Amino acid sequence: MWDLTIRGVDFYHLISWFFVYSFLGWLWETCYVSAKCGKYVNRGFVNGPLCTIYGFGALSVYLILKPFEDNYLLLFLGGIVVSTVLEYVTAVLMESVFHTSWWDYSDKKFNFQGRICLGASLGWGFFTILLFKVLHPIAEYIVGLFPVFVGKIAVCVITAGYGVDFCFSAAAAFRLHDKLPAIEQALEQARDEMLVKMHKKLAGMEFAKASTLENVKERLEDVNVLKEIEQKRLALASELNDELQRRKEAMAAKLGHNMRRFVKAYPNLNRRYRLHNQKNKNIQPDKANQTED
Repeated sequence: MWDLTIRGVDFYHLISWFFVYSFLGWLWETCYVSAKCGKYVNRGFVNGPLCTIYGFGALSVYLILKPFEDNYLLLFLGGIVVSTVLEYVTAVLMESVFHTSWWDYSDKKFNFQGRICLGASLGWGFFTILLFKVLHPIAEYIVGLFPVFVGKIAVCVITAGYGVDFCFSAAAAFRLHDKLPAIEQALEQARDEMLVKMHKKLAGMEFAKASTLENVKERLEDVNVLKEIEQKRLALASELNDELQRRKEAMAAKLGHNMRRFVKAYPNLNRRYRLHNQKNKNIQPDKANQTED
């Protein structure tokens, strides 16, 4: 097994680089999302500090584009194509296997099916250059720090630990398809109730209490008042989203640690549920119109 080679690289180095890239990918995702959310978020599929999608993607890009490692333009363009294809195929496979969506670009410009988008693809192009010029030398250095026999033992231990971790995580992921609809339905009801309260708060603002219609018009024409209204609206909307996420995580926590971790780390797990719901809403009026005809 250790003697297997791909593009002149033996299996030991391939699997070692794979785990190094998986860790670096986990580190990047976790730091980025944690900073964005203002709290620690483990973005790996498993509990451990490994994001194997990055490991597989980085290793695949490296092996495929290795012949062009000295050509920046081809690395950039090749990185866009190879990484985007891998991202799309991975999204389709994970949705097919677990019946849930793990990321969603629907709100991004120039996206395709919410699975890939132009901005992310361009980012992969730059990351590919970074991979060849910075990250891969780091991976080689880390692997070279240990004698080969020590590295082989470490690879076996990490693989065994990852296998166990993956089995528990996958078991929880398979349950998401059955549990998410109930959670989403409960959240929709809570969202409706909270929206009513939010509208009441907005309606209770000072400008709405003006004694005459003229006073109301004057206040609405005041730019500062309009800015204040918009700021309060955004603040209330943010509070609503935060509260809904807390409730979602609390409901998921009752189903297990991994379930709560998935819901916390991947807020777009419900994308397929929302799309299915929207499709049903669009179909129902059509059926009603057919019945009336």
